[in-house]
Amino acid sequence: MESTRKEVRSESDDEDYTSEDEGTEDYRRGGYHTVQIGDAFKSGRYVIQSKLGWGHFSTVWLAWDTLNSRYVALKVQKSAQHYTEAAMDEIKILKQIAEGDPDDKNSVVKLLDNFKHSGPNGQHVCMVFEYLGDNLLTLIKYSDYKGLPLHMVKEICYHILMGLDYLHRQLSIIHTDLKPENVLLLSTIDPSKDPVKSGTPLVVANSAKEKSVVHSVVSKGKSSNGDLTKNQKKKMRKKAKRVANGGTGNDIVEETDQDTRTANGVDVDTPGVEILNEQGSEDRSKVSLSNGDGVKDGLEEKKGRRRGSRSMRQKLLQSANVKCKLVDFGNACWTYKQFTSDIQTRQYRCPEVLLGSKYSTPADLWSFACICFELATGDVLFDPHTGDNFDRDEVCIFY
Repeated sequence: MESTRKEVRSESDDEDYTSEDEGTEDYRRGGYHTVQIGDAFKSGRYVIQSKLGWGHFSTVWLAWDTLNSRYVALKVQKSAQHYTEAAMDEIKILKQIAEGDPDDKNSVVKLLDNFKHSGPNGQHVCMVFEYLGDNLLTLIKYSDYKGLPLHMVKEICYHILMGLDYLHRQLSIIHTDLKPENVLLLSTIDPSKDPVKSGTPLVVANSAKEKSVVHSVVSKGKSSNGDLTKNQKKKMRKKAKRVANGGTGNDIVEETDQDTRTANGVDVDTPGVEILNEQGSEDRSKVSLSNGDGVKDGLEEKKGRRRGSRSMRQKLLQSANVKCKLVDFGNACWTYKQFTSDIQTRQYRCPEVLLGSKYSTPADLWSFACICFELATGDVLFDPHTGDNFDRDEVCIFY
């Protein structure tokens, strides 16, 4: 199993996942399962509502649990054997985490269900998680990369340490990939992004007629994998409902929006992202705006909108609930059973791993300290670059 996990790790570490979505090349035998809005899993129990994120191992979707009437995050693993084996290791760890925390007080995500789903590309392991909010990187973005108030940083750190203490002392589990993207708030920063608070209508594929409409509209969207804009989702639901009730739905015009997206293809404010970039690190450089000639008035209007948006972000940031949980145990291991020596995302990689020495639970604490700095300042503590005679994975941090 060790060699298998090394193979998965090396594949995920080969590149930084900075594209807008996962692309189409891995939608093949052994790769991703094609998921569309309205698709049902586990005999109709889980109905897909929207896309939350993606990683090298899997895609993640917001789904409605029809049995318990709640939103969940559904993770669909690639189908190749080594991804399946890695998923089974993850499930074993997640079950241990859940069984040891029946009162849900240790700030670690809960696995609710797991099953296998067969599709054209193979058999995919699926994991169902509690639906959470935004990740800490999104929170940092709301501060315009200027850092959070220290009282918020302290509260976040408290919850992270609660989770790490539980994992390390009670379970002997090392997370091995702690970073802002892998810590989720319990709720969304912007209530309008919460599907419950915002009153977003459910996509329920309760008839073949409606489901066919859902799939038809999805195919006209931005991506064949269900990555729709907000307007498209809204219009899709309306059209499906009208057609299901005997209407034509032809009066609904498809539109596109200009929502800012992260480098990984998920809205800046998209809630519940369980995984985005399992080993790559996001390109956090500033985005430059290109403008045409003779649009001075338009530029002034843009600046006004941006100022208003920044003001709104600050208000939302100040009122945000910063209770959080540790997520993404796809690379976790036990202190007594480790799968690989190649762990952690570069910016959060500890000295012993850089030097090729043995590691244990202190590796997570190094990553935690890096997160503390980033929360307080808005900037990463270490940002390794490739030099003339060394690779960025070999950069010594003691400068």
